[in-house]
Amino acid sequence: MKSILVIGMGRFGRHLSRKLTELGNEVMVVDEREEAISELVGDVTSAQIGDCTREDVLRSLGVTNFDVCFVCVGSDFQASLEITALLKDLGARRVISKASRDIHAKFLLRNGADEVVYPERDTAERIAVRASANNVFDYIELTPEFSIYEIPPMEAWLGKTIAQCNVRTKYHISILATKQNGVTSLLPPADHLFVPSEHLMVIGRHEDIQRVLKRI
Repeated sequence: MKSILVIGMGRFGRHLSRKLTELGNEVMVVDEREEAISELVGDVTSAQIGDCTREDVLRSLGVTNFDVCFVCVGSDFQASLEITALLKDLGARRVISKASRDIHAKFLLRNGADEVVYPERDTAERIAVRASANNVFDYIELTPEFSIYEIPPMEAWLGKTIAQCNVRTKYHISILATKQNGVTSLLPPADHLFVPSEHLMVIGRHEDIQRVLKRI
């Protein structure tokens, strides 16, 4: 469990705060709009109204007590930049700031952000990958070269084990998990038998996974 501060209750900030709480973290949310805070009062550990571009407001939150501080101010880049810089000046351990453009990300990183996220761009890329292929249920890009795909097993694998199919050596991918009837099983053993109803979470280079997809 971690102690997390989320500043800015736009759509991304609200979803992030609820999910962080669901995962068992202690979450404080802050926004200068009372109506934005009121929606989350029952869903998070604590909620406060305040303008976080003001140093005295941030100082009163005790930012050094949080493991992670998220800056989710999306529409006002100047405010996002100021809050990011103030958090680091006040000793925040880790600051993750939201950006919508590469130029914004560069300035945020230069002014103290430890990490920058692009929720809209990342979501768009995942949807594009899923929509472009018939057999991709989900997709997460890890690096420009490696990704995790959720795919069905190849027809040639059905009724055989991972070892029999020699998946890693022959196809240059690794199976991280299997999913069936809503249940996910991590790191399946070599004697796992492929069945038509399951999904596979596989990791590998883009080109290797694409070659597998062409055979599904």
